[in-house]
Amino acid sequence: MRVELNGNEADLQPGATVADAVGATGTESDRGVAVAVDGEVVPRSEWDETPLQEGQRVEVLHAAQGG
Repeated sequence: MRVELNGNEADLQPGATVADAVGATGTESDRGVAVAVDGEVVPRSEWDETPLQEGQRVEVLHAAQGG
């Protein structure tokens, strides 16, 4: 299944979830990470149970400290 992951085309297994997409980015920790699917934020508690569909746009964002 193909999705747009952080602006790039990505191939994920059929039935992939938001958690699978986060893992595909190489993110080592969930801490400070937010995910939006087609512009809608998905709460961390729902990552494992939220399936993705062909063609969806997934953005995995990392909080950064600084000023």
